[in-house]
Amino acid sequence: MKVVFVGPTIPDAAKIVGDALAIRPPATQGDIVRAVYDGATAIGLIDGNFEYVAPVWHKEILFALSEGVVVLGAASMGALRAAECAPFGMVGIGEVFRQYVVGETADDSDVALLHAPEELDYAALTVPLVNLRATLRHLTEQDLLSASDAAIIEDAAASLFYKERTWSAILARSRLSPGMDAAMLRAAYVDQKRIDALELLEALRRMPAERHAPPQEWTFNATSLWTTILGQLPLSNAKADV
Repeated sequence: MKVVFVGPTIPDAAKIVGDALAIRPPATQGDIVRAVYDGATAIGLIDGNFEYVAPVWHKEILFALSEGVVVLGAASMGALRAAECAPFGMVGIGEVFRQYVVGETADDSDVALLHAPEELDYAALTVPLVNLRATLRHLTEQDLLSASDAAIIEDAAASLFYKERTWSAILARSRLSPGMDAAMLRAAYVDQKRIDALELLEALRRMPAERHAPPQEWTFNATSLWTTILGQLPLSNAKADV
């Protein structure tokens, strides 16, 4: 079984992958552990919840890897965790992951957005900064926007709290000429997060549905904190020695 945690980055993921992958909603702490106990052979992490719930724990990613489960990350929370856990074998995919690895993007909120609930197809209400930057690059490369105006817009967006990054708020803070409007930005919008996430889905789809040998370079350390939290999670087929 191959599992992927995804929501607002690809609201239509279930239609895209069909029966090839098991789609689960954005991950929170404990969800990756549950997937391992449910028999996952490979896990794709794209979206994850935070702020009002505990986010995906690095330790559970290491646990999955120690069990021979391939873990891929891209686009959003997945890109963050992949950049942080790459030394232990987590596989990062896509441009957003690359930006975190090389330091072009550093803040967790650069991939964050405000969105509607699952019942409303996770409709985006704000603009992720990584997507805005990709859009500005596209416009400047096409000579549709000057580099100076692009820098002003990017700085304005970066100064806003992620929940306030709407097109209108970004442009209002930019204070550019009246000719600059949200319609042009929307028309040229580059959804880099979706592009990266689709790449992850394809990579996960191609993977064999079997676990690998545990890593030889390091050993998972089941600390007392790990054992305590594990004992609080409703897990099926839990191992007594973990």
